[in-house]
Amino acid sequence: MNNPGYRALTFDEAVQAYYEQITGLVDGGVDVILIETIFDTLNAKAAVFAFKKYFRDTKKEELPLMISGTITDASGRTLSGQTLEAFYTSLTHANPLSIGLNCALGAAEMRPHIEELSQIASCYTSAYPNAGLPNAMGEYDEQPHQTAHFIEEWAKQGFVNIVGGCCGTTPEHIRHIAEHVKNINPRVLPIIETELV
Repeated sequence: MNNPGYRALTFDEAVQAYYEQITGLVDGGVDVILIETIFDTLNAKAAVFAFKKYFRDTKKEELPLMISGTITDASGRTLSGQTLEAFYTSLTHANPLSIGLNCALGAAEMRPHIEELSQIASCYTSAYPNAGLPNAMGEYDEQPHQTAHFIEEWAKQGFVNIVGGCCGTTPEHIRHIAEHVKNINPRVLPIIETELV
């Protein structure tokens, strides 16, 4: 925390690890690559670099790329201290299919951050929150209909394109979420004005 530049491994080591994972996923037949639960944008940049390098090296057609960060508290910052807007801006060069948030927060706590992201992202937005916050025993008490209600409200507000569940969610949570959003139109991509330099 006192040294934001400190990392326990080098950028090149992170790239090598992500490259190996991407190789295994593509060899296994995946249709999309998801870089998720990002709490440190430098790690995400290493993953994006490995993704681009893999498809350059193999000359295979690039798969769609999805990115999902995690906001760790009400401040709206990643664990390494970056704001949501800075996180998004730092990764737009990857031209992802979607960018979103998952983990760390339940849907009630994640809502303002999903709303903010929906207003700045020029790509699709995704959200898959935890089933509330963990209790004293580390378990999740939020019931499927409760999680689904929150996500339904986001969908009605036009905040999301892709939804799901993270920690503590069950197949029943996912079923309820799908039922609650199936007749709602997904978020329309905004026209984001860029400043010419």
